[in-house]
Amino acid sequence: MTAAIEVNNLSFRYPGAAEDTLRNVNLTIEPGDFVAVVGGNGSGKTTLCKSFNGLIPHYWSGDFAGEVLVDGIDTVNSSVGSLSSTVGYVYQDFHNQLVRPTVQDEVSYAPINYGLEDHAERTNQALELLGIDQLRDKFVWQLSGGQAHLTALAAVLALRPSIIVVDEPVAELDPARAREIYLRLRELNERGITVITIEHHAELIAEFAKSVVLMADGAPVWHLPAQEALNRADELAEHGIPTPAMIEVTRQLGAVDVPRSVPAAEAWLRRHDLVPEQTTLRPTPSVEPEGVRRGSKVVATLQDVEHGFHTVAGGFQHVINGVSLDLYEGENIALVGSNGAGKTTLLRLLTGLKVPRTGDVTVDGVNTRSRSAAKMADLVSYLYQHPQQMFLQDSVRSDVRMFPAERKIPDADAITERVLERTGLLPLAERDGRTLSGGQQRRATIAIGLAMRPQLLLLDEPTSSLDVRSRDDVIGMLSELADSIHCAVVATHDMQLVADWATRVVVLEHGQVLADLSPRELFTRPELLERARLRPPQITELGVALGLAPLPLNAQEMLESLRDPLAASFLEQESLT
Repeated sequence: MTAAIEVNNLSFRYPGAAEDTLRNVNLTIEPGDFVAVVGGNGSGKTTLCKSFNGLIPHYWSGDFAGEVLVDGIDTVNSSVGSLSSTVGYVYQDFHNQLVRPTVQDEVSYAPINYGLEDHAERTNQALELLGIDQLRDKFVWQLSGGQAHLTALAAVLALRPSIIVVDEPVAELDPARAREIYLRLRELNERGITVITIEHHAELIAEFAKSVVLMADGAPVWHLPAQEALNRADELAEHGIPTPAMIEVTRQLGAVDVPRSVPAAEAWLRRHDLVPEQTTLRPTPSVEPEGVRRGSKVVATLQDVEHGFHTVAGGFQHVINGVSLDLYEGENIALVGSNGAGKTTLLRLLTGLKVPRTGDVTVDGVNTRSRSAAKMADLVSYLYQHPQQMFLQDSVRSDVRMFPAERKIPDADAITERVLERTGLLPLAERDGRTLSGGQQRRATIAIGLAMRPQLLLLDEPTSSLDVRSRDDVIGMLSELADSIHCAVVATHDMQLVADWATRVVVLEHGQVLADLSPRELFTRPELLERARLRPPQITELGVALGLAPLPLNAQEMLESLRDPLAASFLEQESLT
């Protein structure tokens, strides 16, 4: 049988680069495989996958050596257009794929251009498959990031390719929809389509992948069945892919073939009699969130805030609808909800970039109506979802220095150096921020925000598209910087970030506050999670399945809840280190 993809001695160097991005790559992907390509930021994952559909070498015309065969066809002797009916590709920067005005236009675009008589059927099927049929008449500029991602995937599916490559398929999706995407990809895979994902979420890899390719320094370290790959936890961790907490717990307790799903982990723990006497897990009583302290200083207030836009049809679409909130000093607030719930708009209202149609937003007592967004930047620092938007100068040092220097703060240089040192960026200070890896870029944007010395720090999806090590670095840095920031608000789909960092969670639905509670309380309310399209971390789902109370939010809390001397021994060793 012909391989779906065969790569032989492939090397590639981008124009102007000092060294190869891919180095003597040899890889075979069989038809019907479900492959997760993993590795740290900058390891060559995306470049490798772009060779599968001919973008390399036909679009990126760098130094190319070796061969890539797709269904037996040499990509050098083909074209991107002809390969697109065999290899469907959803890019990490998927917004650039959307070229038509409405969702239906976008999904039908390729089938119509190829002259396919059943283009309408293909379009309807792709929209229904991904559950976005209700969006068909929406303009693409009206879509949230997650909706736009689904539209790009539907446009690919409409050509019914035999191979699908998806770069970061869940980077901007709410947790429930993220799993739905993988369930859809599994269904496609079960129909015989070869699926290749570039992924950082090890929990999804564990549940859905059939095999794993580990990339490092521009070449595969290995390509192994998923079970064997996950058993190599130490090796994965060396390459910046720490083991998911659920898998780490069972591994520390002696599992040889680590369980790859919550039901499997529950069965393993019960089979080995590691679960304490059964308790009935009940929702935590509704109390004031842990982060709120009566008498604490109020950093920002939203009072009866409404905001939205007029539709092309002449109606009005609410994005924020009657929100009232007080944000207190010392809080770490996670803003969560499904795609389109209004998270980013709420952050922009707090910055003054948007002014509410009705109601008031105040920060440190200043109403955003009374000052321009530029003046509000003295009080609020907003870090964009896409870090590239934050880099305006030719070096990280210049970007960090820009705000205090423009404000003519006397110690601007000293502030810059302190921030660069505290965020670990001194070795990268002379680099152009746009040339850094994803994790380095996010670290640099946090440094830019800190140099502004804000009362309120706002971050939009700070861990999106980061490898796990970079993601954990960002969470750690946010925790370490608590003494520098009066209040921090993070809009996120990352439930592990919520569990590890947040003291308070504000859940949005259709622009309204659905709930305001602590992370532990949130994860004990299944009806709320389902309504808001959220899924707790696997370790917390496992705690629910086992009936543990209080509900564990991380591996250490889980081990403390289990009855086994190995757990105590592990915790003792951890404390010694």
